Amino acid sequence: MDATTADVTQGQRGGASWLWRRQLDSYPDTSKRIMYLALTVLATIMLYYELYVGGSVSTLLLPNLGMSFTFFVVTLAFGNLLGAFGSLFAGLTDRYGRANLVVFGLFFTGIFVAFVLPAATNKWTFTIESFVVGIVEGICLVATPALIRDFSPQMGRATAMGFWTSGPVVGSLIVSVVGSATVPAVVHDPRFWTHEYRICGIVGLVVFLIALVGLRELSPRLRDQLMVTMRDRALVEARAKGLTAADIETALRHPFRQLFKPDIVISALAVSIMLLIYYTAVGFLVIYLTSMFGFSVKDANGLGNWEWGFNVIAVVAIGVLSDRLRVRKPFMVVGGIAGAVMVVVYLEQAGHHPSYYTLAVILAVLSFALGVAYTPWMASFTENVEARNPALIATGLAVWGWILRIVVFVAFLIIPAVINSVTPLVNYGTTVAAYSTQYKSQIAFAQTHPQIVATAIKYKVQIANAAKFKPELTVIEANPALFTKLATYTNPASIPPSLIAQAITAAGGGAKGTQVLTTISDNKAAINGVIAAGPQLQTLAPYAAQLAAGAKVPPSVTAYLNAHGAAVIKASAEAPGQWKTWYWICFGGIIFFVLSVPIMRGRWKPSDARRDEKEHEAMVEAELAKLNT
Repeated sequence: MDATTADVTQGQRGGASWLWRRQLDSYPDTSKRIMYLALTVLATIMLYYELYVGGSVSTLLLPNLGMSFTFFVVTLAFGNLLGAFGSLFAGLTDRYGRANLVVFGLFFTGIFVAFVLPAATNKWTFTIESFVVGIVEGICLVATPALIRDFSPQMGRATAMGFWTSGPVVGSLIVSVVGSATVPAVVHDPRFWTHEYRICGIVGLVVFLIALVGLRELSPRLRDQLMVTMRDRALVEARAKGLTAADIETALRHPFRQLFKPDIVISALAVSIMLLIYYTAVGFLVIYLTSMFGFSVKDANGLGNWEWGFNVIAVVAIGVLSDRLRVRKPFMVVGGIAGAVMVVVYLEQAGHHPSYYTLAVILAVLSFALGVAYTPWMASFTENVEARNPALIATGLAVWGWILRIVVFVAFLIIPAVINSVTPLVNYGTTVAAYSTQYKSQIAFAQTHPQIVATAIKYKVQIANAAKFKPELTVIEANPALFTKLATYTNPASIPPSLIAQAITAAGGGAKGTQVLTTISDNKAAINGVIAAGPQLQTLAPYAAQLAAGAKVPPSVTAYLNAHGAAVIKASAEAPGQWKTWYWICFGGIIFFVLSVPIMRGRWKPSDARRDEKEHEAMVEAELAKLNT
């Protein structure tokens, strides 16, 4: 037998070999089995936390790295495409094992998230580094459900998969909890997004150390068999003793050819399309809530706490209930229909002003319903694969992981075309809103008196000169005949002394009067310009206070509003309809999932499932008796 399939017994481990020799040569007892399941769930939670951490600070990350919403979504799409082929690679864990990929994947992603990604200073560096992480994540996140299946017989499978399913959900919840706790209401540092990545990466390295010490996996002889209940343990171990390397190699031959069957592919495609609503929330919940309803990043993450918290409750509780009742399909249908209804309720909020707690309740019920559908599906899907070949669990999950990421890839390419209003709202909306609030009265006046503002802009030089030469203009206005006569003299030297004396007296007499006349003479063109624009300036006089307030608006603010204000207003008007269109697509995905449920294996009625279980127990007892004779 070669090294890839040989059991590694405890006695053969020595020195540092325990760091990579992780196969168990016997099925673990309950306490150890639960420990291995818990470590796998912990690793899953951590991997999803690292995968989703950017969502909590997306509105900070995009402008800091110069990303448009379209660029951001397209990079997410291609990240999923690369992750899809990482998922296919993970199918090799049927042959080479799962645990080491998970353990050392945790180390790699922890280093990248803690130190490499936060050092990125432009969108291309960040994107390429994210692609590398996405490939590793794609591999690991197929290996972990394979480990869950290995350590859970079918009659406890939904409970175990419920805890595994809590991995992405708890990962999302941790992102929201940490974000709402550590992101201030008003962020001044443009690089604050790196703070969330560093927290995540350090925690990831701690989880890597825990998995390095504790995570194990079953040998191929054990994991390649079907185990319905824990009472099958004796039979599984007895069969394992008789398996040879040739038997295992035969079971692993042409893995994808064995599993590219309608019940596997259609079911995987259906659940992937159903999960569009989930991946939309993971990637864009903060963007949607901040741009559509005006919530702060902190409050948007707080709403995420409601969504992910109730989903965690659902995936675990429904997993336990599904195992107790021995059925999967009714939960998938009920959860799918309830989820579809709640998507409609949710999408109808766009364009309105729901309260924080209204959205919290909607998101909680929607997320709970999706959990009701998803956990039983995960258990049922692994049972479908086992019915084809129990030695190809990782390959079956790789097919699902590949299809899921291809669906997300295509969806994320479509989103920017459906929702093209996000970039102005995310990149400029906050600043436009802040300026609009700070200079509300000035903007309102400009909008209601456009002609007055236009006149003020046209004659802004004359307005400024009117203020500058107000004393001189007052004297001219009080003595029009005198200054008309003075204006007839083109050469100041030819003005009669008596006329000059009269003008000095009119201007205040003495040195003061002389200074006024000198100023008038030196600034004749500017003062004449004010006089010529007199009728126009007169129309502005009733609005002097408002125009003075408007003049205090910094030029940079006016330029920013002129450059982006119209785009933000247009995007604000279009965004509700665009988001509704996308959520209707998500609604259709859930309906497709519900329609696919009948092709899955399993019973609809608990009584039929219990009868199947009794028949299986009788078969196990008969085969054990045969082996013992």
